[in-house]
Amino acid sequence: MKVLLVGSGGRESALAWALAESSSAPDVVAAPGNPGIAEVAAIEPVSDLDPSTVLAVAGRVRPDLVVVGPEAPLVAGAGDALREEGFAVFGPDAGAARIEGSKSYARELMDAAGISPTRWGSFTSFDHAVAFADELGPPYVVKADGLAAGKGVVVTSDRAEARDAIASAVLERRFGAAGQRVVIEEFLNGEEVSLIAFSDGVHLVACEPAQDFKRVEDGDRGPNTGGMGSYSPVPVCPPGEADRIVEEVLRPTIEAMGRGGTPFAGALYAGLALTDRGPRVIEFNARFGDPETQALMPRLRSDLAEVCLACARGDLAGTKLDWRPESCVTVVVASGGYPGPHDVGLPIEGIEEAASLADVRVFHSGVALENGRMVTSGGRVLSISALGPSLAAARAAAYRGVSKISFPNMRFRTDIAARAASIEGSSE
Repeated sequence: MKVLLVGSGGRESALAWALAESSSAPDVVAAPGNPGIAEVAAIEPVSDLDPSTVLAVAGRVRPDLVVVGPEAPLVAGAGDALREEGFAVFGPDAGAARIEGSKSYARELMDAAGISPTRWGSFTSFDHAVAFADELGPPYVVKADGLAAGKGVVVTSDRAEARDAIASAVLERRFGAAGQRVVIEEFLNGEEVSLIAFSDGVHLVACEPAQDFKRVEDGDRGPNTGGMGSYSPVPVCPPGEADRIVEEVLRPTIEAMGRGGTPFAGALYAGLALTDRGPRVIEFNARFGDPETQALMPRLRSDLAEVCLACARGDLAGTKLDWRPESCVTVVVASGGYPGPHDVGLPIEGIEEAASLADVRVFHSGVALENGRMVTSGGRVLSISALGPSLAAARAAAYRGVSKISFPNMRFRTDIAARAASIEGSSE
């Protein structure tokens, strides 16, 4: 099987590795990929990922399956263009990808289907948005309606900061068209968990739960990022709770989208809060999470290529996923200044040393090659993932891997999975 993987980040690095490990022995091609992905896949360098570019690459590669990793090409219609030309695609069409591309659409869908009742409002007016935020009271949740690379959400108890976030999006257009509308939501108080399901538009099968860390600093302080680390499994979301989320959130969502004429074929991501009222949706994504994928793929025993192909062909019924019993912890190593301005082109040392450690995987995201040397090229640079018999053991192994990596102004959180490991230890 030949698989075309679209994307270049840490998520795609983990997917490329898992696809290359597939028992169906696929020939993996990545567009545009990155130097780390090039270790397990052929590279098709492209300058952008708009639907026409993706379609042109697929025309050259002629894959049996296209796996679209990032949200932007999905929302722009890459899935539609590929399917129209007869390609088997893992990733939703633009209509279904609106579940991530528009937060107001996602809330409207949930309201219509009776899923995860939450007070919310959608506004293009600064004054109206502030008035509704005042009505809900703190903590305030302000979201750019469209795609903002994981940086369009502000959660704060400071009213002035909430007003500034609304002004930044609606008046100053920090996020361009993505922020001309903002969604104001009630704060959902509870442990957060990510649950991702494979779907063929009718049937679904869920991954093991994962948890990510969105804030840039230890103790969940500082601005939101695309994600500074993750782990799986999640002690506060045992199998019974995960099954409840599938039946109360994921399955009704897939069914509602099918009834609405936008069947979802791909990876549906639900970010949830486990509240005292039950699981409540914080956000939906139309693809695998990053960095949750980096913590899930090392645990997945099932053939990823075959599962994705079953989704693309509408043939997922009866599929079950097989998982390794070990835990996995992922620590993201980022550039100094991230998620704000940061330097690039800084030489990276120690990748091979980290990757040589037992049960450690190094997934690449913001990296480039200059004169044969690996250098930084983005905010999130590497994801260090490690397996272990417990979260504590996996965590220790991941940080051993991190200790081998160095580049100027490197930053990372030191508390990834620390609390979960203590919860797991206290229950044994």
